[in-house]
Amino acid sequence: MSIKKQSFGKTKEGAEATLFTLKNKNGMSVSFTDFGANIVTVIVPDKNGSFDDVVLGYDDVTGYESNSPGFGSFIGRHANRIGGASFELNGRKYELEKNDGQNNLHSGFKGYNKFIYEAEIFEDEDSDSVEFSRLSPHMEQGFPGNLDISVTYTLTDDNELVVEYLAVSDKDTIVNLTNHSYFNLAGHKSGSILEQMVMLDADKFTPTDDALIPTGEIVDVTGTPMDFRKLKQLGQEIRANYGPLEQAGGYDHNYVLNTNGSEVEKIGELADEKSGRLMEIFTNMPGIQLYTGNFLNGVTGKDGFTYQKHAGVCFETQYFPDSCNKPEFPSCVLKAGSEYNFVTVFKFSAK
Repeated sequence: MSIKKQSFGKTKEGAEATLFTLKNKNGMSVSFTDFGANIVTVIVPDKNGSFDDVVLGYDDVTGYESNSPGFGSFIGRHANRIGGASFELNGRKYELEKNDGQNNLHSGFKGYNKFIYEAEIFEDEDSDSVEFSRLSPHMEQGFPGNLDISVTYTLTDDNELVVEYLAVSDKDTIVNLTNHSYFNLAGHKSGSILEQMVMLDADKFTPTDDALIPTGEIVDVTGTPMDFRKLKQLGQEIRANYGPLEQAGGYDHNYVLNTNGSEVEKIGELADEKSGRLMEIFTNMPGIQLYTGNFLNGVTGKDGFTYQKHAGVCFETQYFPDSCNKPEFPSCVLKAGSEYNFVTVFKFSAK
């Protein structure tokens, strides 16, 4: 294993950003920046041993300062949408930024992917890690509580990218952390992901209104285009005459995972037949947002390549969207002094 540090450019405020690159014995490498704790590259071999970068992103920190699609982003304090950009906790109403119509998306205009983090490196015999941490102060983005947060990225010799989220607050608050990487197993410059195959171990999903806020219903996927319980091409039914798909312009939906929440379990796969690459997904979160890059529209990224609609697919492990306003959903409330601790693993192979 090896870890390399290099400059990733300067922010508009003149802060120096650093890129950390981890490489394992198989030649797989991943890189992250302390600006936003964002994932920048994931470079893995195909069935012929050729390496390619399988996540969308930018060449330097300047791209990540704007980054409206959220490439590689560490998302918090609350990922996904909050209806009406407000919630009640312990009898008090908290107002948030309305950055998605009348709603709050990914916590507002400045999410956790736009801050500089302290970085610490850990080296083990068969894995290396980078931990990014900071204190999110009381009422930052409108959320109560001083929140000590860290996200640790670990690369193992089994070609696993392990993402561990830790947080503790001094007041009751809501927390829902995720990563917003856009994957394309054919390579980030290969175009559409609609021929790639997805499996999700989820019998149900949460339908939304036209603003993509969950209605509170939990609906069985059986007999609908939302069913990914067996490997299926993303594009097979994406244009079906089906309300939820028409609302979102593709897949942008939370799936209710068939997990018990106590152990990190395999819940999904992404497969690309042409390259032979396979990505297995493991988590102990209750939900996952499947998002097919419906709002990408000519975004210039790494190597000057322009990303169009459906150029990548996101697997955002999470509490359900708007769960802070839906008591029937698993609760994202974090009690003062309690520990938020969730893990997501992306494991890569090729055959």
